[in-house]
Amino acid sequence: MRRRLFPVAIVLCGTAFGQAPLNLTLPEAEKLAIQNNPALTAQQFNARAAAQGPVEVRSALAPTVFGSVTGVGADSGSRLAAGALNNPVVYSRIGTGITVTQLITDFGRTRDLTQAATYHAQAEDQVTQTVDANIVLETDRAYFAVLRAQSVLTVANETVRARQLVSDQVSELARNRLKSDLDVSFANVNLAQAKIQLAEAESDVQAAKAQLATALGTPAQQDFLLTEPSMPAAVEATADNYIQQATQNRPELAQLRLQVNAAERTVQAERALSYPTVSAIGTAGAVPAGESAIPGTYGAAGVNVNIPIFNGGLFKARRTEAEMRLAAAQKNVEDLQNRIDRDVRTAWLDARTAYQQVDLTAQLMDQARRALDLAQGRYDLGLGSIVELSQAQLNYTSAQIANAGAKFDFEARNSFLQYQSGNLR
Repeated sequence: MRRRLFPVAIVLCGTAFGQAPLNLTLPEAEKLAIQNNPALTAQQFNARAAAQGPVEVRSALAPTVFGSVTGVGADSGSRLAAGALNNPVVYSRIGTGITVTQLITDFGRTRDLTQAATYHAQAEDQVTQTVDANIVLETDRAYFAVLRAQSVLTVANETVRARQLVSDQVSELARNRLKSDLDVSFANVNLAQAKIQLAEAESDVQAAKAQLATALGTPAQQDFLLTEPSMPAAVEATADNYIQQATQNRPELAQLRLQVNAAERTVQAERALSYPTVSAIGTAGAVPAGESAIPGTYGAAGVNVNIPIFNGGLFKARRTEAEMRLAAAQKNVEDLQNRIDRDVRTAWLDARTAYQQVDLTAQLMDQARRALDLAQGRYDLGLGSIVELSQAQLNYTSAQIANAGAKFDFEARNSFLQYQSGNLR
């Protein structure tokens, strides 16, 4: 309850004193998103509704008991003369009683329908797991996007400070006739570019925070202090293990398999339509008021057998429809399995490449820093031009940005790989 009230407290505090940041770790962010997401709650209600399906179908196997109270006023000796094959005598009376019906056998049709409904309910549970995993994936992506944007913002601030220093130095040297106005122009252009990058980085941070707030279900919260998670383990050398895990763990695949099971039981149930159904019925009661010809109590029991003979091909059509739906469900499983294999391999390649880029961008940044130091030294000694220094600054900034985002890009792509292999939750 405290966690649900916390964002409200932040909004009230932010109104008067400025919004306080929300401290979060990645597991806390995932938990908060799951608690607040209305799509998951809606799917949970759908799953609970589907769980009532087996109960509804199974009720056909239980006895049905109902009570009746009948009052009739009729002319003495009246008989029904139309609308039926028989013409019983109709007496004025008041009758009360209880009737019990019980299905004895329908040759497994109700049992098969109950099992099919059970599989459908279990499939809805898998849909709930899919929604849950999607929420976690979107939260992870938003979380790492904020960390990446903040890291790039740090680089942008450092770049502005460094280029401001160069601009001030070159301007001072130009005033002392040691550098040309062209050098000052180049330095100022570089500084302006850095400030543009800083403005873009600040905007990206705010956009990433807004996306995270939406994923968490707290749109009023726009400031976060996020704990950087530890670096995940390296991606495996092949995608085979991830594909095997996806085959076993993906809820979407489990959902389609359950639908195949439900379709198989539906086919069996539709085939049972051609068999007879046997049921029993019993009734008993009293007639507290009526003509003297009617006894004061009554009771009867019987067995009824319904044998299908002809219904215009209805049962055959229903059986054929069920068989076609079963074939379609089986093909849907094959199609999804093929697409999962493709998606897992693609996610594995992306994660593997991102993992390699963590070290490669670090090496690139180290080389770019050395090149910048050499260019700065040559420029200070009058051996290099401002163009050479500007290019070295640009290369170093690009390398810094690439290195700043490499780790978080890998973590985001690794999270997607875990999602594709069914291991995110």
